[in-house]
Amino acid sequence: MVTIMARRGMPELVVPARRTPHGCKPLSDVDDQWEHRYYQSMILFFRADRINFGCRQPDDRPANAIKRAVAEALVHYYPVAGRLRETTPGGKLVVDCTGDGVLFVEADADGQLEDLGHPPYPGVEELLFDVAGETAMNVIGRPLLYVQVTRLKCGGFAMGFCMCRNIVDDAGMMQFIKAVADLADGKSVPDPLPVWDREILTAQVPARITYMYPAHEPFMDPSDGATAGDMMLCTPPESMVARYFLFGPDEIASLQHHLPGDLRQRSTIFVLLAALMWRCRTVALGYRADQRVRARLVLDARRHSGNGIPGGYYGNAVVCPIVEASVEELCGNPLADTVALLQAAVASFDVVARHERMESMLRMMAALRGKPPLTMERVYVVSDLTHLAVDQLIAGCQGTWWFGGRRSLSHCVRASHGGDASGEESIMVSIWLPRAVMDRFAEEVSAWFKMETQQKTLTRSCL
Repeated sequence: MVTIMARRGMPELVVPARRTPHGCKPLSDVDDQWEHRYYQSMILFFRADRINFGCRQPDDRPANAIKRAVAEALVHYYPVAGRLRETTPGGKLVVDCTGDGVLFVEADADGQLEDLGHPPYPGVEELLFDVAGETAMNVIGRPLLYVQVTRLKCGGFAMGFCMCRNIVDDAGMMQFIKAVADLADGKSVPDPLPVWDREILTAQVPARITYMYPAHEPFMDPSDGATAGDMMLCTPPESMVARYFLFGPDEIASLQHHLPGDLRQRSTIFVLLAALMWRCRTVALGYRADQRVRARLVLDARRHSGNGIPGGYYGNAVVCPIVEASVEELCGNPLADTVALLQAAVASFDVVARHERMESMLRMMAALRGKPPLTMERVYVVSDLTHLAVDQLIAGCQGTWWFGGRRSLSHCVRASHGGDASGEESIMVSIWLPRAVMDRFAEEVSAWFKMETQQKTLTRSCL
């Protein structure tokens, strides 16, 4: 495995291919949250046999074809070519549809697809436009999209996208990238056509809150001690590290053996892995047995019936149910109990999406606008991206890499480029922890599979 190093050219602005509407568009109450003020990233890999990707001439480069496709996509997704601004200092965000464009850069790298191996890929940040650092949280007045196309030594290439989370969620970002790929391949219009309609997730009467959605309840019980004891909040960023754990079919099957038959049938792989990671994270961080911890699940509302979200909607359409347990309950009870707790929260999602709770949640989010982000003591946040099969939607895509943007947010994604030796797909889960406890966390995760191996060995010995 080699570390990727990219040599970037000069960035340039790409504007819509044709004249587009101007004016301001308000964001929804789900879009317009402080925690969404960052750029999220995604990388797609293509082999050399896709080197004619949208090229018009034999000597045309994929980067030129992709740049033309981005310009065409911006005709349909014209708010993406605008800029965010605040109507009042610290107030509501709007998209000013100026048509100023997005930033695009071409790069070359010595690495080959065959060198990458399993994710995570060393130096993968080199395949993304450099919007890292504290300035990545400043989204006001900046381009809403950064694109980098990197030619690899093997003849393949990578497309890296960094997109402002205030205007798209993960599914919306994938929809835009698919539009670029389709247009580069010669299609005349994107499929699906984009839908703005942010008013469907905007509270009509922000002052009337009839239901306190759990995500907005205080995360700390004032009676359970000081709020400064969480290592996740006390550790400086330079002492934090990210790590990625790959779970193949064997590991997933091993974990499923801990569940009774009925729970195994109705529980998703996302819930199973989220339960494992939440439990191991809690142990590694050393919380007291009497303290309460929470897991916040970031779910895509489009996947559930009765949500009222039209096809083609590319804004934030997420709901975040929260579950709570004491450390003693979480770590002392069987894994099946944690899985059942999380699965019940997911199963109730349709109820939340169809009833008054959804509207009340929107009112609460509107009321919180402009206030500091919610406190996150002892809260594990994990996003379900397992349903975003980019390689199946974009012809020729040989793999994808979700890089996130908020490192504190754990992602559960399909590792389509990093399948196991049999070619079967794996699931990758990221985690962001203090460096001092990361090894302990890894040991806790590994212990579950060592336990299964030991049990199999004992069974064989008894036969």
